[in-house]
Amino acid sequence: MSRARINQLASKYMSHDMISLHTDLPDFPEGRISLLYTVLSHQPSSASHKELLSVVTTLVQMGLDTHDMVENSPSGTTNGVKGMRTQQLRVLAGDYFSSRFYHLLSQAGQIEMIRRLSEAVCNINQLKMNFYGKLKQMKMNAEEYLHCGAELKSGLFLAFTGVMGGLYERLWPEIVERFSRCEVLMHELAKVEKMSSLAGSWGVWHILQEGAEEDRNILIERGDENQSIQPLIHKYEIAEKLSAHLRQSATQLQVLIQKLQSDNLLRELQPLIEPFVKAGQHRATALKELG
Repeated sequence: MSRARINQLASKYMSHDMISLHTDLPDFPEGRISLLYTVLSHQPSSASHKELLSVVTTLVQMGLDTHDMVENSPSGTTNGVKGMRTQQLRVLAGDYFSSRFYHLLSQAGQIEMIRRLSEAVCNINQLKMNFYGKLKQMKMNAEEYLHCGAELKSGLFLAFTGVMGGLYERLWPEIVERFSRCEVLMHELAKVEKMSSLAGSWGVWHILQEGAEEDRNILIERGDENQSIQPLIHKYEIAEKLSAHLRQSATQLQVLIQKLQSDNLLRELQPLIEPFVKAGQHRATALKELG
């Protein structure tokens, strides 16, 4: 199944004029959904339901991510009727996607899967509370930030561990966590390359952990200002460090998939891994040329 096909199927259940007219939606979780669909294709017990399970997981993830857009919106965006309507619709959109998930699985008699995914949502919400609490209290370091980000992205997909068989059941949690870690690193690297949304990013936590005292003080006092963060991002070579982490995680992901001892699966998953590998290599090549 192509990414476009997954997107098309899920979009059919997410389409609503009111939502599309008055608010935007988070990015479609194409990578993780494609990973799930491909691995389910190699599971005799769930292969026949792979399309349904991929679509409902998309709906739940989009619901979670849409609600996150409400929680993380700057307070100023809620000013005025238009801003308030956007916020309200994001809440309603998240709830709407979740209701579609319940409906589709109940119609198919997949009651056990409803339970698994619902428990996963509860766990994710608890993780978010702990994560945001640490952020607010400044009780975070760079590795914890990365680990928590990967946990939040992989949490829903861990619900499928119990439907995997044999070696897949043992390796799936590691595979989906490492894949999610690569996604987080790619996202953080994009922030640095675009020099946007740097406040609270991995680079900030790295500098707060490893930087000189005067630089840490700058971030503590003016850490929400991009213009204050940008020089420090260059000084501490944050893009280079993120790129190195990405190369390492992509290599570890490839090793994990090879352990499944399926050439067909490795070949099918390679297009999903390739962007991580290329992103890390591109940065390494650019640095070598500059040197």
